[in-house]
Amino acid sequence: MAPSLPEELPWVEKYRPNKIKDLVYQQEAAQLLHNCLTSGNLPHCLFYGPPGTGKTSAALAFCKELFPPEIYKDRVLELNASDERGIKVVREKIKRFAQGSVSSAQFEGFPCPPFKIIILDEADAITPDAQTALRRTMEQFSKITRFFLLCNYVTRVIDPLASRCAKFRFRSLPMQLQVDRLRYIVDQEGIMVSDDILQTLTSCCNGDLRRAIMTLESAYCLARGSNITDEIINSVTWRVPDHVISQIDSNCLKICSSGENTLQFSELRNMAIEFINNGYPVSEIIYQLCEALIPVNHLNKLQKSVIMIKFAQAEKMLIDGSDELLVLMDIFGVLFQVYNEPDNVEKLIWLTRN
Repeated sequence: MAPSLPEELPWVEKYRPNKIKDLVYQQEAAQLLHNCLTSGNLPHCLFYGPPGTGKTSAALAFCKELFPPEIYKDRVLELNASDERGIKVVREKIKRFAQGSVSSAQFEGFPCPPFKIIILDEADAITPDAQTALRRTMEQFSKITRFFLLCNYVTRVIDPLASRCAKFRFRSLPMQLQVDRLRYIVDQEGIMVSDDILQTLTSCCNGDLRRAIMTLESAYCLARGSNITDEIINSVTWRVPDHVISQIDSNCLKICSSGENTLQFSELRNMAIEFINNGYPVSEIIYQLCEALIPVNHLNKLQKSVIMIKFAQAEKMLIDGSDELLVLMDIFGVLFQVYNEPDNVEKLIWLTRN
């Protein structure tokens, strides 16, 4: 029998859907799973899409409606493939579970079909050799075992494995659906939060409902009974306040008009140091600057293109482990040069190559 869960759970688990009808937005996958419940048959499934869109919740909700708690652990194996991703896990743990016999016991209210289910979360992290071994296991025990492969990037799953599954793309959730779900949670918890705060929170999480729920819980804990404000949301999401982002644009324009090169460099450096000392992540600064500069009217298309290329190069440097202060100074320096010589086409193109 499955162990009883503690009453106090993280909100992301407490409010995880327990039935397929509670899934949000992913109609195609929900329809497939509902049909499988009534027919008792299920193909191997590959759910892919951005994080926090309901892939794991859909698979778990289906299994909970398929099998009663008494036999759940005997029929369902859930693995996080990012932790257990080698060929040894496939040959031992997965194969051992897949080849086990299936009991014919029936329980009222549950279909209990004659097969087991293996859920491999983050399947795109499985090594290619392990994926090849997994393909053979899927073929060999398909009569008594079905697989759910869940991943963010379907291109990292080898074609022979993906071709054996029914594929469903989980799309990012629209902001209003996320706000509605967060509103349901705060109402259940008895918390007073305005819709504006919930919209700010969802905009910070880029369609990731799981992250939004976890962030909301963190903000509630940080508020300690007081109102959740924009400052608290910025604090728990590491989001840079909008007025600070707008200051970067205006300060670079001011520095352009200051004249002396030594003074200009000093001001750019001091501005970068201030951002680093305030603890703002450079990756978040890049993302928010990108959003802020695209709609502005004082930059032409060439200037915007140069800036976006440099942002992409800066993000690559951060991934490679470059110093955040130097990367931020490089970004500010490019903004300064783009503002300072807007009509120098050759100079602007040169900036993208250096």
